[in-house]
Amino acid sequence: MFSPRVTQHWIPAELSPGTAGSVQVVIDPSMAEDRAVAVLHVVDGPSLLTLTPERAQLLGVSSHQGIRVEDLAPRLAAAGIRLNGPDCLFYLPATDHEAVRSEPSPEGTRQLTPEDQEAFTRFTGQAPAADLDEAFVELDHWLAFGTFTGGRLVAAASMYPWRGTRLADLGVITLPADRGHGHARRVVRAISSMALQLGYEPQYRCQLSNVASAALAESAGFVRFGQWDVVEKQQDL
Repeated sequence: MFSPRVTQHWIPAELSPGTAGSVQVVIDPSMAEDRAVAVLHVVDGPSLLTLTPERAQLLGVSSHQGIRVEDLAPRLAAAGIRLNGPDCLFYLPATDHEAVRSEPSPEGTRQLTPEDQEAFTRFTGQAPAADLDEAFVELDHWLAFGTFTGGRLVAAASMYPWRGTRLADLGVITLPADRGHGHARRVVRAISSMALQLGYEPQYRCQLSNVASAALAESAGFVRFGQWDVVEKQQDL
């Protein structure tokens, strides 16, 4: 269903056949410190615990070892490892790429430029602080798109290449008074089209608890790939 770019990023080629109900251990010495422990549950696929050799030693696990799903959280807690809280990962099905790539932007939706700074400043001044923090939408990101109505910027999305990959991480915000009109869906489709044209894979992430954001992803044609969690930032292990 998903492009090789997605599956190859998340699922190691050397992964051994897993056992249902177990999490497979993957030891990766190249992991950054803020990703030193990560847990991935792929929909209809494997569950992985990826960690650095130092964290593997702390947890007492070895490469390709299986851990029962129900035992994972207690083992992490016993080792003093706290996770940040799961994100849902969404991607466009590979079979939809060409349709999205060639889809014209609807009227009122376009790429943002530095000339839109005034409109963007007004927009962020009206957006809830929690939305700005979670969505991380910025005018100076790699790509930024907006939807205007009546001359007002009412929805904005931005993307940046994610951690040196060809995955383009997406954030989107719609002003509260303008929700329910499809503005966010249109801007997500438009920015995803441009990312595909540039050879990148749109990636939609949201917190597991953000039901509205997950519904937006699905309405824009994205399909849930899995659930991903990482060690808390600034955690001294």
